[in-house]
Amino acid sequence: MTDKLMKYADAVARFDPVFGLETHVELSTNTKLFCPAHIEFGGDPNTQLTPVSLGLPGSLPVVNATAIDYAIKLGLALHCRIAEWSQFARKNYFYPDMPRDYQISQYDKPLNGEGYLDVELEDGTVFRVPIERAHVEDDAGKNTHVGGADGRIEGADHSLVDYNRAGVPLIEIVTKPIEGAGARAPEIAGAYMRAIRDIVRALNISEARMEHGNMRADVNVSLRRSPSDPLGTRSETKNVNSFRGIERTLHYEIRRQAALLDAGGEVLQETRHWDEASQSTAGGRVKSDADDYRYFPDPDLVMVHVTKEHIQKLATQMPEMPRERRRRLQAEWGFNDIEMRDVINADALDLVEATVSAGAGAAGARKWWLGELSREANARGVSLEELPITPADVAEVERLIADGKLNDKLAKQTVSGVLAGEGTPGDVVARHGYQIVSDDGALEAAVDAAMADNPDIVDKLRSGNMKPMGAIIGAVMKATRGQADAKAVSKLVMQRISR
Repeated sequence: MTDKLMKYADAVARFDPVFGLETHVELSTNTKLFCPAHIEFGGDPNTQLTPVSLGLPGSLPVVNATAIDYAIKLGLALHCRIAEWSQFARKNYFYPDMPRDYQISQYDKPLNGEGYLDVELEDGTVFRVPIERAHVEDDAGKNTHVGGADGRIEGADHSLVDYNRAGVPLIEIVTKPIEGAGARAPEIAGAYMRAIRDIVRALNISEARMEHGNMRADVNVSLRRSPSDPLGTRSETKNVNSFRGIERTLHYEIRRQAALLDAGGEVLQETRHWDEASQSTAGGRVKSDADDYRYFPDPDLVMVHVTKEHIQKLATQMPEMPRERRRRLQAEWGFNDIEMRDVINADALDLVEATVSAGAGAAGARKWWLGELSREANARGVSLEELPITPADVAEVERLIADGKLNDKLAKQTVSGVLAGEGTPGDVVARHGYQIVSDDGALEAAVDAAMADNPDIVDKLRSGNMKPMGAIIGAVMKATRGQADAKAVSKLVMQRISR
């Protein structure tokens, strides 16, 4: 059944949207949260296991101290209140990829309490997102449904379970209800998630790659007639694993709930699922309340004690935070606000910085990553960092241009060769013989031939009309297979028409 939708502009005009995000960040520890099983993305199924991660009788968990330190660092970055005493609890529910039939999480005594995060929107507006908690828990395994369409359970013949991910440490960052966003709710949600991604990467506690499942979010949405009204009934769309998916989930749910309420219906408190193919959410199960999970302190784990001295020690290890880093880099690179915002919106900040560190100029690095390489990434349907070219490769291309060995056309062809897997820029140049024609005699001959073939254009140039210069340059480029330097060609032409 297709949901009825209200136009977005009408929905946010008639209703006040309130949303919340529960963000799961997978930590980059070497071993799992409660056992020494090794963690490796993409490993053979069911090879990264111990009796603890399988929930076998008699096995006892031991807390990974590094995971606790990572969580404290994130709490500091989110301005959270760090608890001196925190406690793990059992959250009871059945999923086939959870071997114990309960999750070890934190309930009434989380490690990180209230905090906030200021997020910057595209137009420079800063919006404060209130944080309720950022607690530690372990992850479930992974189900693979075989025989259905696109790996879905509908129509599947059977399902397989990989427990490699079971027990991987997570931090769940739970916001308070986010009010006052209005029509900008999807934009704020996307900016918040990108800010979380940037922070955990800066802290070096997670790769935060949504396509790998390192980071995902549950999106809660409710509507009310007026900001003075009580909060409405919320839906919770589970495990959305892309920034655009999170933004589109909010956009869709606001339209769906608005149409439902406007028609006199009621919103169910339920879990839903985002379908990328149809760009819509679909209903799942009725949402459970906390009491349904029968939380109780895990009897196999003692309370976690964190001293003030230890928190202070970790605070001294905190790196530069993303907002401060962006301001510093913008000043160093000399970018205006729009140029810097374009780099950030393209998720190219790390790549541009690495390219500059490898020896390229900031303007050149920005040009490549936001121009040719961005178009290539869009065509391939991948992120910039997934392209088979490194910042060092881009910096090498820039050096070849600066040394007068490549022009813009040859540089683009060189980059294309690197993307095609032909090796480094130097390898591509050597393989194809890319090099600007530097022999003065050969270049002069090509210019003379082009001018002789185009006497009418030469007359216009002599009369002071420089617009047709491109035709002469084009003819020389054709004669030299694109290996002439356009500036050198222009210089030679000007010398000849001034005689």
